Amino acid sequence: MTTARADVVGRVAALVPDPVAAGAPVRVAVDGTDGAGKTWFADELADALRAAGRPVVRASVDGFHHPAAARYRRGRASPEGFFLDSYDLDAFRRVLLDAFAPGGSRRYRTAVHDVVTDRPVDAPWRTAPAEAVLVVDGVFLQRDELADAWDLRIWLDAPVTETYARMAVRDGCPADPGDPANARYLGGQRLYLAACDPVGRADVVVDNADVARPVLRAVRAS
Repeated sequence: MTTARADVVGRVAALVPDPVAAGAPVRVAVDGTDGAGKTWFADELADALRAAGRPVVRASVDGFHHPAAARYRRGRASPEGFFLDSYDLDAFRRVLLDAFAPGGSRRYRTAVHDVVTDRPVDAPWRTAPAEAVLVVDGVFLQRDELADAWDLRIWLDAPVTETYARMAVRDGCPADPGDPANARYLGGQRLYLAACDPVGRADVVVDNADVARPVLRAVRAS
């Protein structure tokens, strides 16, 4: 990790509320479009928190996909289907997020469905310590259904040309955002941006266009 990146990750880690002071575990969302660098940043944030002696639970919304029949019920090219039908948000809240809420059981699972095999996952139930920090990465984390589920919302920003260049290397998708093969995903992200204003809602905005030298663009956390 570069010095510049370590500095930004450390500054964001310092913004994570103290669960002891809050009287409950803390839930952190690392949101952004596909290819923004969410998983990488969330892993580094979790490492920084652990280095400071804070117990961390790492999870991703990708463990909560709907089965393919539900995800593609509007058609495989549907942007609305990507935005509205990709994730089982009820299960996401029920078995993960709500467990870390004030008064929650702290008994959680980090996945219910395997998107690759399209089969349910028998992930074990675990119990988090009272002072745990839950760090979750994924797309669409600031949908209205999740508005009250987070104690800190982080948005990773990067130009669409850059994110698709990254995904072309990572996933083999076309590097041109306008390619018809990308219509479902680019269109779904645009629907999310228009409907939920995740950049405006976020407590922290990180410009991650240059992963070696990210920039802490905005901090609205109290």
